[in-house]
Amino acid sequence: MLTSLIIADLHLTNVESDKVNFFNTFCETHASKADQLFILGDLFNTWLGDDVSVASHKAIISTLKKLTQQTKVFVMVGNRDFLLSHNFEAATGCKLINEPYELEHNTKKFLLIHGDSLCTDDINYQKLKKVLRNPLIQYIFLHLPKNIRLKLTGQLRKKSVEAQSYKSSKIMDVNQQATDLLMSEYPDHDLIHGHTHRQNTHTMKNYMRYVLGDWSQNKGNAIKLSESLEWLEIN
Repeated sequence: MLTSLIIADLHLTNVESDKVNFFNTFCETHASKADQLFILGDLFNTWLGDDVSVASHKAIISTLKKLTQQTKVFVMVGNRDFLLSHNFEAATGCKLINEPYELEHNTKKFLLIHGDSLCTDDINYQKLKKVLRNPLIQYIFLHLPKNIRLKLTGQLRKKSVEAQSYKSSKIMDVNQQATDLLMSEYPDHDLIHGHTHRQNTHTMKNYMRYVLGDWSQNKGNAIKLSESLEWLEIN
């Protein structure tokens, strides 16, 4: 029986050694026993580009490289690490996947996304995302010196945190109409996503919506797909 694990929003950095070690332990004790692992965005808190960040996240890269010797690892980019690219794949053995990703697991069908695309009420975020995902903007950014990339990323993150303090909880959650519209295109699928950090299971009329939570330095969560779907609390 095929076993899959699904996680999201770890927000790993190269300075939080406790969280990195916690992720390493998860890989050794849980992920290594699964056939495949799906990471639905924001594995990293910041990714400045493969040319810079592969070298600055050596411990995480090493953990992933070891894991992929026995477990297939699929990584979807999030709003923090959308610049992950081919050098990351080569260094880790992971495979980058686009969203929405259709996963057929045994007899069940799931749609996997990061989740931010459904937060359509957050108009300013969606406008910023459109700019940041522009190939020309990314090309320019990736050809800037490391220190300038760090400065720009820090400024964007600071403004994002400030903006969130003024936004309502509803605005930063998924829009139900947008979610229903997406799922109408994928009948017989259930939805799994992260991004909102609101771990929960939602029973909708025509589908189930499973929301992964974020990870702390000593606590995480995962969805395990085997004979059935179950939540795993990692600590």
